[in-house]
Amino acid sequence: MKITWIGHSCFKIESAGYAIITDPYEDGYVPGLKPLRESADMVLCSHEHGDHNARNLIKIKEGQKCPFTVETIDTWHDEVHGKKRGPNTIHILEAEGIRVAHMGDLGCELEDEQIQRLQNLDICLIPVGGHFTIDGKQAAELVQAIKPRLVIPMHYRDDAAGFGFAVISQVDEFTEYMSDVLKINSSCIDTEQMPDAKVAVLIPRDVA
Repeated sequence: MKITWIGHSCFKIESAGYAIITDPYEDGYVPGLKPLRESADMVLCSHEHGDHNARNLIKIKEGQKCPFTVETIDTWHDEVHGKKRGPNTIHILEAEGIRVAHMGDLGCELEDEQIQRLQNLDICLIPVGGHFTIDGKQAAELVQAIKPRLVIPMHYRDDAAGFGFAVISQVDEFTEYMSDVLKINSSCIDTEQMPDAKVAVLIPRDVA
């Protein structure tokens, strides 16, 4: 399986020639990212905000058999049951014996039953920037509860690289709570050569 961080919360997850795009963003929504132009077999969106639901920008391919199973967990985009920002969906994808969870714009604490459903993950794609989502400390606490094999942080800003919303935090406010962090000079992870680390900080593929 190949996982590519396009930028923000948008990933391309590929297995056996089949591609899933998660949370594509509309043109001009996310500072520092290029306009998104991609093709895929499936698009998954965690919620209906413009920086996560640009299905119209993804060219859908047809005819390829899907090797993934897709499980969903209904959560909230805020700490008050969606009253501020509405619902959020966690997607759990499995193929090749690899389980990957895309947490979307998770903004609330999870219930015990939801935490149990997130056990035995190989990879967790988790927002860490705060303001619109859980922050770095909350993300670290959730990682401790679900214990994935590898964590890839997303939905943060990077002042040096010039991407991300000004109101959200940088990735260091997550990694300061984590041990065994590896910064990778790539946008991709191949699960056949998983990094020897607990946290992999990638470079967005589509930085402007």
